[in-house]
Amino acid sequence: MTLLIQRLLDGLSGGAVYAALALAIVLVFRSTGTLNLAQGEMAMFTCFLAWKLSTGLGWPVVPAIVVAMAAGFAGGALIERVVVRPVEDRPDHLPIIIVTLGLMLAINALAGGLFTVDIVRLPDVFPAGALQLGGVHLAYSTIGLLAVLLVVSALIWALFQRTRIGLHMRASVDSPESARLVGIRRSHMLMLGWGIAGALGALAAVLVAPQTFVHTGMLQGVLLYAFAAATLGGFTSVLGAVVGGLIVGVLQSLAVGYIDFIGNDLSLLVALAIIIAVLMVKPNGLFGRADSSRL
Repeated sequence: MTLLIQRLLDGLSGGAVYAALALAIVLVFRSTGTLNLAQGEMAMFTCFLAWKLSTGLGWPVVPAIVVAMAAGFAGGALIERVVVRPVEDRPDHLPIIIVTLGLMLAINALAGGLFTVDIVRLPDVFPAGALQLGGVHLAYSTIGLLAVLLVVSALIWALFQRTRIGLHMRASVDSPESARLVGIRRSHMLMLGWGIAGALGALAAVLVAPQTFVHTGMLQGVLLYAFAAATLGGFTSVLGAVVGGLIVGVLQSLAVGYIDFIGNDLSLLVALAIIIAVLMVKPNGLFGRADSSRL
């Protein structure tokens, strides 16, 4: 029983990171109606920036993270304006998929050229050590991750449900023509959505960096888990992204611990299995809403 509880806690730690990146994916989808396959690489690039400021220039890690999130916001907005906008209003989704895929490869190469292709380490923002609870230990980093996830989730929910900007962002996707008729500048809302998602991705990257270290491929596996979390929870639900991320993290931890043939080497099979199962059984996810149209 002690081992089971420990694995559940470890799963929550990883699930918090998956949920943070899933929130960025959901945010782009809710505010623009598209999926960003380059979300992980954009976050990786900002994590390298935080590493450069922290270890190269001697900045404290918290200000370095704040600057990285600001850079993620600016980068996301710029990418939407320059790269994505020419294809995001196409009736089919193939152009945006191809563009974000190319963007993923370009950012990966750019990060290696500007920073380094070596594996480096970003200092942890949370203190080392753990709370001892009977026979299990709860790392301070896990507590910090869950606390940050709770705060960020509440802020994103409040943005969409309690602010005029959030209402405009949702209207820009749900009814673009009606939004234009009432004076909503849809182009600004789409750019804002990408910017906020870029900042969220940066936060997720710096939170996972102490575990994976910083390198050009640091979020490629994490991104698959994040997509699994968003698929499980529903691409239209902030709550779904959080719950889905935590569930995926726990399932991964249990599968690695109790299914012998999976282990750490095949743990990505868990994410793939979740994506396939949800798409077959409940395509809208646990908390997602089905699309509806007026006849």
